[in-house]
Amino acid sequence: MHSSFSPFFVSSRNILPLLCLVFAHFLFPLNDAHPAPNSSRPNVLFIAIDDLRPELGCYGNKDIHSPNLDKLAKQGRCFLRAYCQEAICSPSRASLLTGSRPDTIGVIENRAYFRDLNPQIVTLPQHFITHGYTAVYSGKIFHGRMTDEQHSWNHKPNRKGLTRPTTPGGNALPGNQRIYAENKDRMVTLYGESSSRGLIHGPAFEAAQVEDDGYIDGYNTSVAIQTLDELVQQDKPWFLALGFSRPHLPFHAPKRYFDLYNPEEIQLTKFSEPPQDGASMGLHASFELRTRHDIPKSGPINKSLSRKLLHAYCACVSYVDAQIGRVIASLEKNKVRENTIIVVWGDHGWHLGEYGIWGKATNYEIATRVPLIISTPSMPQKGTSSDSLVELIDIYPTLCDLANIPQPDHLAGKSLVPVLHNPNAIIKGVAMSQFPTPALREWAANPLSPEMRETFFGPLINQVEQ
Repeated sequence: MHSSFSPFFVSSRNILPLLCLVFAHFLFPLNDAHPAPNSSRPNVLFIAIDDLRPELGCYGNKDIHSPNLDKLAKQGRCFLRAYCQEAICSPSRASLLTGSRPDTIGVIENRAYFRDLNPQIVTLPQHFITHGYTAVYSGKIFHGRMTDEQHSWNHKPNRKGLTRPTTPGGNALPGNQRIYAENKDRMVTLYGESSSRGLIHGPAFEAAQVEDDGYIDGYNTSVAIQTLDELVQQDKPWFLALGFSRPHLPFHAPKRYFDLYNPEEIQLTKFSEPPQDGASMGLHASFELRTRHDIPKSGPINKSLSRKLLHAYCACVSYVDAQIGRVIASLEKNKVRENTIIVVWGDHGWHLGEYGIWGKATNYEIATRVPLIISTPSMPQKGTSSDSLVELIDIYPTLCDLANIPQPDHLAGKSLVPVLHNPNAIIKGVAMSQFPTPALREWAANPLSPEMRETFFGPLINQVEQ
């Protein structure tokens, strides 16, 4: 394997992490797109992937095994310069799903709920429900427990006859389940039930001899397929959302996906040092990884461990890719593929050792640039990638136009329909991403407080799990 896991790197010299990334473009803007003249009420398959960098074959990485996403890119449009609005789960997802920037909805960290400040805001699936669609989800769409069940979804998916995997902490192997349980007891004893939630982990990676449904993403895909079988029987168009937890930590996947790669051929990043003269507040202590079992709490991650982590990340990408292949095959089996819009997006990128960081939560390109693939039934020039500058908040107005329904007035993004018609079209001159400044202080009373976890600073990381 000869992958440089970052085909889009710029020089590490003289790079400053900004609180707001601005990607300037000096070409003339395109006129606003008109709604797509589509009266057939297309269905929507809306696929979210957690912590996925644009490391796929269709993005130039020929060492990643991603045949299904690569095939989808050949049937649609792969956006090479798509950016999230904040490189952490809840703000990015809330921004996309409300069509608003993080500051507008008051969500700049994972514990905030967008309806606390915006109780009447209309989400993307909610808007489709208003216009006659049935909206259902399986897996992770909004962040954590903030699933917005009351407003954004018609009903729960069809789980009948399916068994959710019993994997405490996501672990399928008994030994790792034991490690997880022991760590849970220790963290709760030290810090209490609520304050210890960000610290209760087992190993960072696992390769169990299980079927795809032995981990949560395979199970959620089976739920989505079973739900799809029901949706196609109704007279209404549908909006089916499928969210994947991998390749978010822990890097767990069935062993056969690990077997797709030779770990000895995995190339480590060449940019493992912080940028010269870079602002220290733009970096962090990789707290998300360092709370995992057997991960050093400080200092560099050695090459052997780095290679194991990269191997596991790749395996998770391939595992998710296989699940996407399953659900697209179900569209074809049900003869609805030709009337279904498919959009695949990652909520943010993830440092795999670049600049000495393992994790998200920076404003570097590695964390803010995301994969985005859109496939529509009537798209011209299928398979042609686009260098047009786009943002995740553009997905909401795009799907409105493709479904021929009006856009809500509050949307901050622009429709990508012109780029779907012409990959060279330019719809905007800047893309903006932000991340809050870390608190540069120690939380003496409780080093594991939500504030410290959310800033990702972690100054007392050496005291964790010692």
